[in-house]
Amino acid sequence: MKYSVSIDVPNLDEGIRFYCNAFGFAEASRPVEGYAVLKCDDCEIGLLQKRAGTKPAEGSDDSRRYERHWTPVHIDFKVEDFEEVLDSALQAGAKCEQKFEGGTHPPVAFCSDPFGNGFCIIGSKSNE
Repeated sequence: MKYSVSIDVPNLDEGIRFYCNAFGFAEASRPVEGYAVLKCDDCEIGLLQKRAGTKPAEGSDDSRRYERHWTPVHIDFKVEDFEEVLDSALQAGAKCEQKFEGGTHPPVAFCSDPFGNGFCIIGSKSNE
């Protein structure tokens, strides 16, 4: 079995640029119009171009929006060099909303991409 995550973005090229610059993904393919597959090591994500205001499912009362929004599902990027990856993400256009360092837990940054999708960057070691 193989797992991947798909992320809605309002502009496919901007989404590709962000995830490649922030996390080192590379575009692997565009199997259909409006969809790109990005890969980094053993990870794979799909980016789907979907216009703001469109319905996520038939009969839904909700609509896609790309300002910051909450969802119960998000991606965790577990990384070796926490500060380097966080800096790359911020330089690519991410926002860091909260950052925790020190103590017995690994460092973690709660962030959002330029399209309002939340994600976390989690370091591999505690900073004690």
